[in-house]
Amino acid sequence: MTQTIDDIVTDFDVLDEWEDRYRYVIDLGRDLKPYPEDARDAAHKVQGCVSQVWLKTEIGGGPDPEIIFLGDSDAHIVRGLVAIVLALYSGRKASEILAIDPEGILKTLGLDEHLTPQRSNGLRAMIRRIRVEAQGALAAVH
Repeated sequence: MTQTIDDIVTDFDVLDEWEDRYRYVIDLGRDLKPYPEDARDAAHKVQGCVSQVWLKTEIGGGPDPEIIFLGDSDAHIVRGLVAIVLALYSGRKASEILAIDPEGILKTLGLDEHLTPQRSNGLRAMIRRIRVEAQGALAAVH
């Protein structure tokens, strides 16, 4: 994925209408890296999402490992939300992941106001899962 979270925030600022922002979110989802078929299982499924959402974690080495996430969903808009979450977290060190203020980013994007309660809950479930993975990666080395 080539979009950083800063790129996404900038692009959101340029788009005035929420219809355009929703289309942009869907486009972000189309640009996700292909998700491995063998990881579409219960172990990788994110609980708490109405749509099917899968998240695969690859943890690097060292005392503060870099974590790469792959994700996918069976719903177009949710797939775009997965792309935003991955832009925010993937490729960062575990300690950085835990230091990120996801609520602040969601407010900046206006997602907290424009998503249905079910999608907001699903987004928070993805973020919880990522934070748990980061906590586990740090605990494993200490």
